[in-house]
Amino acid sequence: MNQDAAQENSNTNSIPKKSIPPYMKAISGSLGGIMEAACLQPIDVIKTRLQLDRSGNYKGILHCGNTIARSEGVRALWKGLTPFATHLTLKYTLRMGSNALLQSAFKDSETGKISNHGRLLSGFGAGVLEAVVIVTPFEVVKIRLQQQKGLSHELLKYRGPVHCAGMIIKEEGLRGLWAGVTPTIMRNGTNQSVMFTAKNAFDVLLWKKNEGDGKVLLPWQSMISGFLAGTAGPICTGPFDVVKTRLMAQVKEGGEVRYKGMIHAIRTIHAEEGLVALWKGLLPRLMRIPPGQAIMWAVADQVIGLYERRYLQT
Repeated sequence: MNQDAAQENSNTNSIPKKSIPPYMKAISGSLGGIMEAACLQPIDVIKTRLQLDRSGNYKGILHCGNTIARSEGVRALWKGLTPFATHLTLKYTLRMGSNALLQSAFKDSETGKISNHGRLLSGFGAGVLEAVVIVTPFEVVKIRLQQQKGLSHELLKYRGPVHCAGMIIKEEGLRGLWAGVTPTIMRNGTNQSVMFTAKNAFDVLLWKKNEGDGKVLLPWQSMISGFLAGTAGPICTGPFDVVKTRLMAQVKEGGEVRYKGMIHAIRTIHAEEGLVALWKGLLPRLMRIPPGQAIMWAVADQVIGLYERRYLQT
């Protein structure tokens, strides 16, 4: 009897564990991205304005937000929403899908488990891919739109996302849409490497949730794990984010640009504005990224969890 039970146990363990297909991860990410964009766009506008403020016009987050709303109208806090929402949706689709594919490649063929260094490498790879394919061109357009000041539509250089992209290509060439790609790669690669690893760790530590176990976290549980996982990245990658924003925002004047590249930008900002300037906009980033991850994971975990219960636990 014991031999039969042991044999049955052995046969069960030898059956490969079903996993969530990458396309489901991609779908869950896209839905989470839409929700995040709708909720947090004003904070992103404020962050960008603070990072571009070299003359000290804005005294802080609240002052910046009030100044924008007063001088340009409340709708100005949602400037660049169309490219931002599109960008987030595509970014999370690619991020979640590519991370799932990379994790499959790093999983142990016998146990089906993935090590922490496998998670780190998968997250970094997903971050690099999203930075090159989606994040850089969309953020260049978004930042150019956000830095425009003034209420008169006729005075604005860029009249919308499509017009903005067309003007950049016309004046700066196709490469202009990939301005700041190097610091963007460093920022996103590091962010996703940390975020995916931390999210899994917090799910296990706080809620005893393992991928594929059929347990669906409550939205507030997903939000706590996502919030905590999204906190470390902005602190580590602050200089990359500031440099990325400056490189994306600059326009050639007489064939010259202020910053020649990532290293030159870091040195110039440090020399002219001090070390602290490399973390400009950190507070609004911390106000946007962790809550953004909380919102995104609350949606994504529900989609993934429902799929697990319906298809993996039957």
